[in-house]
Amino acid sequence: MSSNQSPYSWLEKSLLTIHNANWYRSVTAISGLDGTVVELSGLTAINFASNNYLGLAGDERLIQAAVAAIQEYGTGSTGSRLLSGHRQLHRELEQEIASLKQTEDSIVFSSGYLANLGTISAIVGQKDLILGDLYNHSSLKKGAKLSGATVIDYLHCDVNDLEQKLLQHRSQYRRCLITTDSVFSMDGDLCPLPDLIALASEMNCMLLLDEAHATGVMGTTGAGCVEHFNCTGAELIQIGTLSKALGSLGGYVAGNAHLIDFLRNRAATWIYTTGLSPADTAAALAAIEIIKSEPERKDKLWNNINYLKDKLPQDNLLPSESPIICLVLDAPETALTIADKLQQAGIFAPAIRPPTVPTSRLRFSVMATHQLEHLEKLVNSLSTIL
Repeated sequence: MSSNQSPYSWLEKSLLTIHNANWYRSVTAISGLDGTVVELSGLTAINFASNNYLGLAGDERLIQAAVAAIQEYGTGSTGSRLLSGHRQLHRELEQEIASLKQTEDSIVFSSGYLANLGTISAIVGQKDLILGDLYNHSSLKKGAKLSGATVIDYLHCDVNDLEQKLLQHRSQYRRCLITTDSVFSMDGDLCPLPDLIALASEMNCMLLLDEAHATGVMGTTGAGCVEHFNCTGAELIQIGTLSKALGSLGGYVAGNAHLIDFLRNRAATWIYTTGLSPADTAAALAAIEIIKSEPERKDKLWNNINYLKDKLPQDNLLPSESPIICLVLDAPETALTIADKLQQAGIFAPAIRPPTVPTSRLRFSVMATHQLEHLEKLVNSLSTIL
């Protein structure tokens, strides 16, 4: 290498490769409150790109709760929860999450990503084994790598493949952790939770379930897939986020009291991170109260989901049991072209491409606050473009 060549020169070449593969990504600014209709690059568009499933991110009650918390506590928590960063609001939120999930306790992190990194790396190490679903979220995969444990993927939602890998490898390790999303964020399908719980029990494994896209959405009370599958009370580790259906920011872990106490003492991403801001904490508290008091909001969401699933082209749809509906396409450039034409027609729906997913697709996120005319416009516009 020439001594005159910058050690950063490889970046430009790598970016060119990303561009040539149609994998390049950039941010798009949305103006105003997040809702069913947004201002996007000067255009008004119906929003099918948001994880704001219950439409709470722009709800006036969450806004007022956040404002009141800022006025009382200030804008930041100012330190780690173990030092100066703990507020009574944090504990109230943890108790409300535990109540919603019907677990002994919970602990709140500053993001769902941090919750997964911190929990996985705290409960397993170099002497241990992790078996993760092939389609797991990045935070589960990165947490597994960070832990230093041996990591083996099992085929997506394939309990037989998981069982065979456990029979082959489990006896060689001290502890074993099975990890999975409950709702897979780029496909919309659900993990086979009852079978996973039974297998984890049989093979003496811990089971970690990421409920990020299920909390507030799945189950009779919105507690998630554990409730949806009638598995409430089962021994497992539930992780989730406050940033999707709950309309705020942050993450949580819910489980038995010993687990939560252990994480307070060993989860580095909780110990060495500033506590969740007062505004985010208060907004999440307000969201949980709304979920409990307004079940009709979730019912409206499912009415919208079922309408779209019935009207969109069936041949290209991935199987989905959630608010995430994906239309599979043949190439990244096809996905980009259709997404651009939809945006010109007044519909915001992102093109999802490799390496995020194995096959390119359009991803539609449904909200409780979408009106019938919004759904009809998507169906009609997509029909015209295709």
